[in-house]
Amino acid sequence: MTTNDGVQVSVLGLGAMGSALAAALVRAGHETTVWNRSPGRADDLVAQGARAAATAGDAVRASRLVIACLLDHASVHEVLDPLAGDLAGRTLVNVTTTSPAQARELAAWAAEAGVAYLDGGIMAVPHMIGQPGSSILYSGSADAFAQYQPLLDRWGTSTYFGEDAGLASLYDLALLAGMYVMFAGFMHGAAMVASAGVPATKFAAMAAPWLTAMTGGFHGYATVIDGGDYTVEGQQSLEFSDLGDIQRASAELGVSTEVVDMVQRLIRRQIDAGHGKEGFARIIESIKHPG
Repeated sequence: MTTNDGVQVSVLGLGAMGSALAAALVRAGHETTVWNRSPGRADDLVAQGARAAATAGDAVRASRLVIACLLDHASVHEVLDPLAGDLAGRTLVNVTTTSPAQARELAAWAAEAGVAYLDGGIMAVPHMIGQPGSSILYSGSADAFAQYQPLLDRWGTSTYFGEDAGLASLYDLALLAGMYVMFAGFMHGAAMVASAGVPATKFAAMAAPWLTAMTGGFHGYATVIDGGDYTVEGQQSLEFSDLGDIQRASAELGVSTEVVDMVQRLIRRQIDAGHGKEGFARIIESIKHPG
């Protein structure tokens, strides 16, 4: 069965994420062709109604819309470079994780080949695809996004950032940076309380609402950063934010201080430059100007 919009789509790459993307399209009734370098990965999708292509070229030629969800930037070129002629006149949506520079390079490659290009950053894990909370960021061809947004929305909330193909990747990696540093901070705390025999699950029950509440401060920090004035009243000063007590307590417990050392270095750099009375948001200057 095909959907009312009649869009046929091919998905290249059937790892955990590619399989989830393809399965969501099959469930929505799209005529979906799938291909994977390793045999056997398509079996479950075929049982659900997808069609397996013997080669990547067969998959590309089967649809006007091609989704690439491959291992890395090099893999995209390895698979698609020989198929540039077949891709001409089609739309390529690349949701392979790339850097902003790599996304822009692929967009230029696609333009040279006569391919409409969208780059995507998936802000979800595979089981979230097609469910509430799944979000995918896009940048590149505005026409391609407008044409295929109803299909892309099958995966999650679609957000378009403009013609610069590197912006989706930029936002994706920036958001992941915040996530991983936050997770590392949680794990540091869990390691500290573990010294007293506290299970990580018990610590998580306290950490989750605390950290959630603290994210409410993002807007205030952002306003200060955008204004460029770190002396605005109401901010916690860098001197007050010093993490020396956390470092000492961690060391006394035999816990690595690597996570908090990183933040402390950013704080101390600004204090040592004479900005100790200014707000904590000023550490962004240590990040933006590491020299």
